[in-house]
Amino acid sequence: MTILQVSAEMVPFAKVGGLADMTGALPRAWSDAGHTVIPVLPLYGNIDVEKYGITKTDLVLTVPLGHWTEYATVYTGLLPGSNVTVYFLRSAEYYDRPGIYGYHDGFEDNDRRFIFLSRAALELAKALDVYPDVVHAHDYHAAPTMAMLRKHYHSDPHLGKTAGVFTIHNIAYQGMYEPSLAMELCGFDQQEFHHGSWFEHDGIFNAMKVGIMFAHKITTVSPTYAEEIRWTPEGKGLQDALQHRGADLVGILNGIDRHSWNPAVDVNIPVNFTPDTIRGKEASKRGLLMSMGLTLQESSDKLPLFGFVSRLTEQKGISLILDAIVPYLEQNRLRMVVLGSGERKFEDGFRSLAERFPKHVLLEVGYNESLSHRIQAASDFYLMPSKFEPCGLTQMFALSYGTIPIVRAIGGLNDSVVGYDPVTFEGTGIRFNMFTADALARSIDAALHLYQREPHWTNVRRNAMSVDFSIERTAQQYVELFGWAVERRQQM
Repeated sequence: MTILQVSAEMVPFAKVGGLADMTGALPRAWSDAGHTVIPVLPLYGNIDVEKYGITKTDLVLTVPLGHWTEYATVYTGLLPGSNVTVYFLRSAEYYDRPGIYGYHDGFEDNDRRFIFLSRAALELAKALDVYPDVVHAHDYHAAPTMAMLRKHYHSDPHLGKTAGVFTIHNIAYQGMYEPSLAMELCGFDQQEFHHGSWFEHDGIFNAMKVGIMFAHKITTVSPTYAEEIRWTPEGKGLQDALQHRGADLVGILNGIDRHSWNPAVDVNIPVNFTPDTIRGKEASKRGLLMSMGLTLQESSDKLPLFGFVSRLTEQKGISLILDAIVPYLEQNRLRMVVLGSGERKFEDGFRSLAERFPKHVLLEVGYNESLSHRIQAASDFYLMPSKFEPCGLTQMFALSYGTIPIVRAIGGLNDSVVGYDPVTFEGTGIRFNMFTADALARSIDAALHLYQREPHWTNVRRNAMSVDFSIERTAQQYVELFGWAVERRQQM
């Protein structure tokens, strides 16, 4: 099968969240299984072309945009650890700037930037003389490809038989654009935009809705989230569209790249370990604590370490952590290490805790890939009290490293973490339901009761490390769905 993947992020080149992890891991897994993968990504100004060996080709794409023509220069580079060629689209006007989306409020021209990406990716298939079986578009940035396939390429020799699959990573971000400009940029008839049309939601052009309505199949990143966005307010206003397409909506749980996230081979941690040599986590814990300012004696005490690596937004339950954690710090019952950035009030909240409890709260604002690995390897517990969570990958990383997740049982967290039962010795983590600081505090109490209490402590960590969240499993489920999408396309 030939798969054209279109996304705004991709590990290791450009990352904001879990979208990048998936779009970086899936092509490698598909390629290893014998499929042809063509990942397409903008060449942002902050991508290190020398580091990744990205080079300019002779290809220059002619990209229809509205009533005029624009151009994209094509660059290529290998996806590290694979034979997959990644295609980068360079446009000085749209992408020669730092960042992906623009900090906080986003770039004012994001509508043009991502509509351009969608059209250019389809033109790339023609320029490469390939015949994709599937265009796999990720999130609202690439959603216009689904409508473009049907409207502009239905008779095209290269793309006329291509199926469109649209994956929703987070429906909270929908790509809401001024209607007349968006329709013009996409090359669609203005008369097709009206109340109730496939392009319209609340009077504006909604790229997420376009992807949902025009795709042959729609996926999201966990089975529970697929139900939540159809039947609850987590659908963020698009419940009707999702219910209309309910027969074509499938939840496929994300997976993780075991080449990168595997404590047995991880080059980022001081001592590799397996379920049989899990004491190696202690060396990671001491090393991390000392690297962040604690003495050898302080780092060798028996306080449990709670890890947190995330965007600092309300979605991630930061307010619950800040409210619930203080009594435990005051009573010298735990330590917490935090890596992330986001809303200023949450950054300031953790800074205040780190200043007040300098030996108990260790903070780095920003993102550091190597440090995120070391935090997963070093922590005893991992906090993930999300308000909503389409899938989440960090709880899967934590489980792989024998770090016990404390999660709110929603979205992909519900699908990936099983509450530990001390009677049956089954389960992999600690779960709670209500989005309150009290509910989180009760789960922290449960964690402290479980910590180093044998035989439960050994059992729950072994259980965690034995769960298979490999990207290969996820990739195969996508291939099966691609086959259904191709069948659906042939019937139309």
